[in-house]
Amino acid sequence: MRYDLDDLRLFLHVVAEGSITAGARRMHLSLPSASARVRALEHHAGVELLVRGRRGVRPTPAGTTLTRHARDVLTHAARLEGAVGSYRRSPAAPLTLLSGGAAMYWLVPQALVTFLRERPDVDVEVHESRSTHTLRMLADGAADLGVVIDNEEGVRDVDTEPLCDGSIVVVGQAGGILAGRTSLTYGEVAEHPMVGLDAQSSLRRWIEKRLGPHAPAVRFRTTVADIGVLVALAAAGVGLALVPRRAVDGDRRLDVCALEDGWARREHLLAWGAGDRNPAATVLAEHLRAAAVAYPPG
Repeated sequence: MRYDLDDLRLFLHVVAEGSITAGARRMHLSLPSASARVRALEHHAGVELLVRGRRGVRPTPAGTTLTRHARDVLTHAARLEGAVGSYRRSPAAPLTLLSGGAAMYWLVPQALVTFLRERPDVDVEVHESRSTHTLRMLADGAADLGVVIDNEEGVRDVDTEPLCDGSIVVVGQAGGILAGRTSLTYGEVAEHPMVGLDAQSSLRRWIEKRLGPHAPAVRFRTTVADIGVLVALAAAGVGLALVPRRAVDGDRRLDVCALEDGWARREHLLAWGAGDRNPAATVLAEHLRAAAVAYPPG
């Protein structure tokens, strides 16, 4: 049988999100359209691919097998596009990718590893940048791609697509003061010692902008420049930390709690620079999508 690449991409999003509704949103599809695509995929496969329940969906054994092979198919499709695209582009001009610090911790490195291995003829300039600055650069055609937050001013001025969850959570040492909790407010978090990113961090600036001038005072035991160091400090019990959920998925050293504050729920978007799309940027975008779907590994 023949598989449509968009159907495979939709299925991967549905499995990653545990919801057809969420998967449809990430593909800019209506729920009826997405449901019809999934049913057609199951019909052609001749087997059920999803177990549907009140709380969402999960893959059947056949669906798990399809998920694994779909990732390979999409990766090979990106390679094909890259191989053909290399004949249409001068290898001298590097791509420019801009991203905030949260995505720079896990999403961007994973995408760069696979892209740069496959495209030795293409260089990529990567810069950490706040979403507002990234959007201005993209609108001016000064960058090829960016990873931005969905509720930033300027999002409507460039072409974007949903990429992955970017929600902020609170983390602490496993079995520590967060044990048994599933969610809490920022006000409750601020009652405990914390570790944070330094004042120049794009993520810390983003959070402080949302908190406003009347936010509870926080005692920072220390501040650091790197999210990886921040997570290690929280895991060691030094203090609580606010981090992107996707940066700590599957980390057994930590207890992870959702923040009940509305500002903490956000989404990463893939944003495009103005003008004609560079074929190599199209391939890099595919690697960013694949990294977003595949994380956490396994």
